[in-house]
Amino acid sequence: MKVDLITLHAVKNYGSVLQAFATQEKFKEYGCDVRILNYIRPDVTDENLMTTWCGNNLLKKIVLLPSFYRWKKIFGGFIRDYLNLSDKVFSNEDDFIDFQSDADIYCTGSDQVWNSGWNNGVIKPLYLNFAPENSRKFAYAASFGNSVLSENEVAQTKELIEKYDYISVREESGLGILEEQYMFKKSCQIIDPTLVMPASFWRKYTKKPKIDGDYVLVYQLNNNKLFDKFAAEFAKKNKLKLIRFCTRYDQIIKNGKSILIPEMFDFVSLIDNARYVITDSLHATAFSINLNTEPVCIYPQNYGSRIESLLNLFEIGSRHLKDYNDFDIVNRQIDFSKVNQILDRERIKVDAFLKMVLLEPKKSIEKWIK
Repeated sequence: MKVDLITLHAVKNYGSVLQAFATQEKFKEYGCDVRILNYIRPDVTDENLMTTWCGNNLLKKIVLLPSFYRWKKIFGGFIRDYLNLSDKVFSNEDDFIDFQSDADIYCTGSDQVWNSGWNNGVIKPLYLNFAPENSRKFAYAASFGNSVLSENEVAQTKELIEKYDYISVREESGLGILEEQYMFKKSCQIIDPTLVMPASFWRKYTKKPKIDGDYVLVYQLNNNKLFDKFAAEFAKKNKLKLIRFCTRYDQIIKNGKSILIPEMFDFVSLIDNARYVITDSLHATAFSINLNTEPVCIYPQNYGSRIESLLNLFEIGSRHLKDYNDFDIVNRQIDFSKVNQILDRERIKVDAFLKMVLLEPKKSIEKWIK
């Protein structure tokens, strides 16, 4: 079976790229020939990325230029080597005019594909508006990134949503949006693709980091001085090295020993071998759960509900840091035997969904949802 998949694989973000890889590899388990449509949002193309980040600020461009080159090498190299991409590059809706494909089924992949704030508006190709009429369509752990949509956004996308055969979303809030705002019933909630693939899958690609002794890892996407102060004090109180996973070279000035824009699978390895992970990232949280590393989660100002949904699913809401003076969080340990039981349950759910969508498309979803 041939599957054409569209997702946010080209964003310079470790979690976004790894979820695309995980999706591809999961579909291959079902005998699928997967092609990821090489859709690159206009603002994240190599030509436009510097302007997206820096605007007309020349000094900022100079400071971030080395990071841009490193991103191109690390992310571009991984995407080239590990993802099966379409020959054609798509960067806007017009590029899909006269779209040609012999796929049996079309899929909107995971990540924040339906988050209009993150995507600078509604991107209709991410709703499969290019797929042939009456073709089979489904969504795999898609995310709106929000708990409610504006009436205008629903109006723009309702007709496209209704053309899906089945939709699975990543967050519980996404399920509410589909059922209450779109009145779409053929939907369910499943876990992020990175969680679908077990720890043993990820460890096939990793090597132990060259760090002597135990450490706490910081993976931070948003500037937050209180976050930085807490991380330093947390490491000190627990007599651990503070290791900072830096996604840009200029972050070297922050506290902790910096590891600067490492290879893709180092993201997994550094989390796997840490005693604790302090993060405001959904995917760093997901990998911590998957690899049984204790996370300390600081919700970002925007889209924090995504992490909240994940913690609630695994019944570990106590790992949300609500007070920067709460160093007792280290004593609220996670029962990973229970977490792993939930993971097993959720993976069975994913397999049931994929079996139905990919292998038994004529069967009704209703019985499975119940």
